[in-house]
Amino acid sequence: MSRRARRPQPPRPAPCPCGLPAAYDDCCGPLHRGLARAATPEQLMRSRYSAFVRRDEAYLLRSWHPDTRPARIDFDPALRWRGLDVLAATEGSAFHSTGTVEFRAHYTEGGRAGELHETSRFTRHDGDWVYLDGTLRG
Repeated sequence: MSRRARRPQPPRPAPCPCGLPAAYDDCCGPLHRGLARAATPEQLMRSRYSAFVRRDEAYLLRSWHPDTRPARIDFDPALRWRGLDVLAATEGSAFHSTGTVEFRAHYTEGGRAGELHETSRFTRHDGDWVYLDGTLRG
């Protein structure tokens, strides 16, 4: 009997935190690295969620409208984002200058589960979609 050497399997690409069935490097990664622009408010919102998961402050600030952008983002070390549900999206096509996305972002903080339910408003600024502000929901 001969023994076959097992070929090492290539590592699986990391899934994108935004919840779409794609690898991070093919989904939100290009937006984070400045190689692509969000085509819709939903795509921008998903990429911003992924940026919160990855603690990418530079991308979050770049994708925030200058009128409402904070000076910096303080990430809570005890908070871990666990999943995203997009509930609704309005407007935001190539023919719109505004759009909204309602979502639930699930997290754990100090071992306790929670969720952030928000309707976010997006607008175009210098041709790009940016986050303007949001309204928290019950």
